Order: sequence, then structure tokens, then C-alpha cells
Amino acid sequence: MSENSGTSIQIQTGAVRAFLRLAGGYFLRAEGARWLTLLLLALTLLQIGIQIRFNLWNRDFFNALENRDRDAFLWQMLLFLGLAAASMITAVYQLYVKQLVQLRWREWLTARLLSLWMADARHYQLERTGEADNPDQRIAEDTRLAVDLAVDFATGIFNSAGMLIAFIGILWTISGALSLTIFGHAITIPGYMVWAALIYAIIGSGLTYLVGRPMVALNFWRTAKEADFRFGLVRARESSEGIALIGGEADERRGLQRLFSNVADAVRDLMKSQRRLMWLTSAYGMLTSVFPTVVAAPSYFSGAITLGGLMQIGSAFGSVQASLNWFVDNFPRLAEWRSSVERLLSFRESLRVIEEMVAEPDQSTIVRVEGPAGEEEKVAFRDVQVAFSNGSVVIAEATAEIRAGERVLVKGESGTGKSTLFRAFAGIWPWGSGEIHMPPREATMFMPQRPYLPLGTLRGALSYPNPPETVSDEAGIAALERVGLGHLEGKLDEEARWDQVLSLGEQQRLAFARLLLQKPRWVFMDEATAALDEENQDAMMRLVLEELPKSALISIGHRPGLDAFHERTLHLQRGPEGAKLAMRQRGRVLRPRKTIKIRNPFRRRPGQTAA
Repeated sequence: MSENSGTSIQIQTGAVRAFLRLAGGYFLRAEGARWLTLLLLALTLLQIGIQIRFNLWNRDFFNALENRDRDAFLWQMLLFLGLAAASMITAVYQLYVKQLVQLRWREWLTARLLSLWMADARHYQLERTGEADNPDQRIAEDTRLAVDLAVDFATGIFNSAGMLIAFIGILWTISGALSLTIFGHAITIPGYMVWAALIYAIIGSGLTYLVGRPMVALNFWRTAKEADFRFGLVRARESSEGIALIGGEADERRGLQRLFSNVADAVRDLMKSQRRLMWLTSAYGMLTSVFPTVVAAPSYFSGAITLGGLMQIGSAFGSVQASLNWFVDNFPRLAEWRSSVERLLSFRESLRVIEEMVAEPDQSTIVRVEGPAGEEEKVAFRDVQVAFSNGSVVIAEATAEIRAGERVLVKGESGTGKSTLFRAFAGIWPWGSGEIHMPPREATMFMPQRPYLPLGTLRGALSYPNPPETVSDEAGIAALERVGLGHLEGKLDEEARWDQVLSLGEQQRLAFARLLLQKPRWVFMDEATAALDEENQDAMMRLVLEELPKSALISIGHRPGLDAFHERTLHLQRGPEGAKLAMRQRGRVLRPRKTIKIRNPFRRRPGQTAA
């Protein structure tokens, strides 16, 4: 994992702007987003108005008590019930609308991140570079936290600003002026309770920032370690058969315990920081409950204000103080939000690096060009060089041309880059140089060693990536029977984890059934029969030749007997500067000419921070 204690992106005060650049488009593009937001703000303003009326009620209620006025007391109780009902109704719908904004914003941002992640094989390339760990965690959990807390903070700040504007005027009016004599000089401070509230809040906010500042990095670190632990658990679950067969439970348990130890260490560090902040906020909160009464008490004892006025001052001071103390009260959540935003932004930045790799003038990449459909379809490449994401060359040079309908086998020692060349054909491997001409994407099918079987029904696995309804019962059953999976014909619409229900050999035969149903003009196989015995391998290959006699076939494989199903062979031969492709055709061997040095697209330039 490439990230650590939050140094991957230095956002500082630009966190909000950076987040809005990523997610703010929701309010401009999503249908109904602005009206829903305006409704939330209107409900917030209504709640502020109710609180202002409660402040006036507070004065009148305690004056009625002080004057022992029974009728006024009963009227104030009835008024209280009305205000309380209005406040409850407003609060309920304010919460509902706020949650609706959060949900819809999260839906929009999740859809955007998924479209960026799942576009043009970026999900695969991101995994290969290791630039952003646990994208699933970032899209699911960090998106939820970033959006939910952003809405909470926005409404909280708006409410605090409204309450501050409303109650600071009330507090200024009712607190009056304070006359002091300092060193023989008479000083009058108008609206002295307002200044007391400001000074009190500034001191509290400053101390909170100083004490709680380390929590931002600690929250980032904890989130990353939690994601690593969850990834380890999922990986263990997915690999349970291999772990059980080899008896690796003890080692796996140690590994998972080590990952959780990292989580525990991160949580302990965060707990220490939270404990220090809690000492401060607890003391601050306790003082807040008595501070306004103590400060206003001299005016009450002198008879300048009534008991109702004293209570009104206390209530108004509390509202002003709550508004000014928003930062103090929300600092731990701000730290959590900041860490989630940083992880989302670093994820987006890593995707951007991949997006812009081809557009960068000085960066060599493999260019995949799709030709027109028809008789002129071909796979052609000349002086193609294939590298790893770190810039090291695996295939120094490859030149060949494969015409429509040809059957070609690619062979070579393990590690010479056969599967990597296969990925370059598919367009998911950009690292390298040169140009590959390919037939149209809709005319091709790629069959890796481990077929991908999506979640859902067996019919969906047969039709993938097309919709399940494109496979009829008759066609699906016929295809299953042709590949020796007739025992599954009654399960076309059964939902299961087919990648776990079926053995690897059965999964490979299911991939051949998918091939028979979709009938592509070009078939690319990468060890697609590796889990089959020789008899079943021969049966599958004969089936392809019988059912798709005019389709081109490009295979990668070591298994004996594959040569018989191909017309010619391309050999990748290991060399000191990378493997080179030799093609035997018409009695002569075509060999490469030159090697091009590949620059690592993820090598940081001077002054460039990690993404």
C-alpha cells in the first residue's frame, strides 16, 4: 500500500474547494438538486425563527413567575406547546430533507466515481500501479462520509450563521452597557455580553485547533488501516479453498492479526488525541453553562434587569455561543471528514494520472487503433515494446500481422510477457510504445485463464457482458450441452456465486459456451484451457473450429497438442533487454530491429507530491 499518515495530498485550507471541484457538479447538473437544497435552507431559517420566538418566550415566562401572574403563566404555557409543536414538525422535515440531499448527492458522486473507475480499464491499470489502495473502500465508505458530513457541516454553518446574526442583536440590546473604572479611567463597553461571547469563543476555538490538529492525519491513517484489514478479510474469504487445502490457517490468522494490530495502533493514537481534546471541550462546556449568568449577575443584582431579562440574556448568550462554538463542537468530525476527502481526492488524482498518460507528449504508450469491420480486419503491430508500470521492459520488440480467419499460437517461456501482450491487444495495458491495429471491439472476445463470472444468474454469466435476456432457454441449454455442462441446464435462472460453485475447469468450459453463443469474428485465448485435461482441451478446441470456422484465433498456451489447432506459431524469446518476438513463416524467421527505452509514467518529477 502506497499511502501512509496522510501525506499523499497536502490539501490544507483548499480541502473544501478541492472537494467541490470533485463533487459540486451535483448542484449544477442533477435534476431537482437546487430546489431540494433551497427547501433545506428554508426549513433551517424557519427553525431559527422559532428559536428567536422561544428566546422572547423565555423572558416573558420567567417574568410571569417573578410577578406571580397566573394568567400570564398559563398563556405562556399554551404558547410553549404551540412553539414546541412547530419546532418538532420543522425538525422532523428538516432532518428528512437533509438525509434526502445526502442520499441523492451520494448517488450522483458514486455514479461519477464508478464511471471514472470503470472506464477504459482504468480499474485494472490503477490496481497494477498501486497508486491508490482499496478503491472499493474509497467509493463506498469515504464517499458516504464525505457527502454526509459535508451536508451536516453546510447546514450547521448556515444555521450557526443565522443564529449568530439573529441573537447577537438581541444580546447587544438586552445586555446594555458595562461601565468600568480602570486605573482611574471610566470605560463604558456597549453590548458587553456580545464581546464576552466573542472572546470566550475565540479562546475556545484557538485551543481546540491547537490540541486537535493531529487528529486529521490520525483519522487518515486509521481509515487506511481499516481498509487494509477489510481487504485482508475479503481476500481470505475469496481464497478459502486454497488456504484450507494447504493448511495455511495459522499463517493466514497471523497475517490478519498483524493487519488488525495496525488498526489497533492507529485507533490508540487517535484515542489519545481525542482524550486530550475531550479534557478541553468538557471544561469549556461546563464553563459555558454558568459563564453568562456570572457575567450578567451584577446587572441583575443592581436591578437593571429582571429575572426574565437575566434568563433571556442566558438563552441569547447560549445561542450566540453555540454559533461561535461550531468549530469547537465539530472539530473531531471535521478531522474525520478531511481524511475521507483526502482519500477521495487522491483516488481521483490517481485516475487522472492514468487518463492523461496518453495525452502527455513525452510519455511513450501503446496506441491501440481499431480498424473498420469487414474483410480488411486484422491484428497488426510493428516495433511494439511492452513494459511494466514501473518502466522496466518485458517485451523489447514485437512485429507481426494476423489476418482475418487465421489461427496463431503465441508461445514462450514463463515470464516472457505473453499474457502482458494479450492485455495490450485488449487495450488495457498502455505501458510501452508502438501501435497495435485491432479489429472492432464488438468483433472480439478475450478469454483469460480464469473466466469472469458476474454475480447473478447462470444465464447472466453466459450472456456477459450482454444482458441476460439475450440468451434464450433453447440457446443457453444447447450451449451448455455442447461444452459438457448439461447438468446445469435447469439452473439458467438460479442466482449463485458461480465462480465458487463451479470448478475452474467448469468455469473454462462455461467460457466456451459463452463463446459459442456470442460467435465473435476474433477470439483471443490466454491459457483458456489450462484447467482442462488434454482430452477436454482437444474437445473444446475442435468445438471452436467447428462452430466458428471463419473466426480468427490467437492463443497463448504451453499445453501440448495446441499446435494442431493453429496454422502458425509466434515465439517470444527471452533476451537481456526483454523478450523479442520471432515468427516462423515460409521457412524464415523474422526478428526485431531495435529497443526503445520506456519512461515510468508514475515516476515523480522534482517537487511533485504523491497522489
